[in-house]
Amino acid sequence: MSKEEIYQAMSDAVVNLKIKDAAPLAQKALDEGLDPVEAINEGLVKGMSIVGDKFAEHKMFLPQVLVASKVLYAGLDILIPAIPAGALENSKKAGTVVVEGDVHDIGKNIVKTMLTAGGFVVTDMGKDIAPSIIVDTVKNDKLDVLCMSTLMTPTMDGMKATMDLMKESGLRSGCVITIGGPPTSPQFAEAIGADHRDVNAQDCVAFLKG
Repeated sequence: MSKEEIYQAMSDAVVNLKIKDAAPLAQKALDEGLDPVEAINEGLVKGMSIVGDKFAEHKMFLPQVLVASKVLYAGLDILIPAIPAGALENSKKAGTVVVEGDVHDIGKNIVKTMLTAGGFVVTDMGKDIAPSIIVDTVKNDKLDVLCMSTLMTPTMDGMKATMDLMKESGLRSGCVITIGGPPTSPQFAEAIGADHRDVNAQDCVAFLKG
């Protein structure tokens, strides 16, 4: 297979939800001496971008996006360790988190996938995370971006608490913060001092890269 054929096959694996094909194709790219960063961008990321477009157009749906993300990460598990030291040092660092009290992480996982596909180095903090832990992670990992999500109205208080703690700790000015989830709104984002309310994962990435 030529370089272009390998990359196309990697993209197709993501779009067609072929998780068993991802790791072998990623390994083939390395065996052929291809650049792992290029393989990620021209293969896996290109496929995930197509999935994102199809999702936005309602031609693919949430369960399919989640499977596509598994295909993406199966390939990334092979390619990322092969990236030369320092190759990602200029990439922006983003953190994804579900706020304290909320254990629904589907939205977070999709945002994490789309951010990774968009070239961000992502720290996944997990779900039901306390504001103090979120702020400590932003500080310790030197994050440029913080993306918080919630599915339930009561846990929106955790977003405000995190924002307040970010301001108190002096970290707010150096970090772009977006929020998302059904109970949130642009007005709520503005009220707590967040930079953006994400309509969906694609909207989040578009805002951060815009």
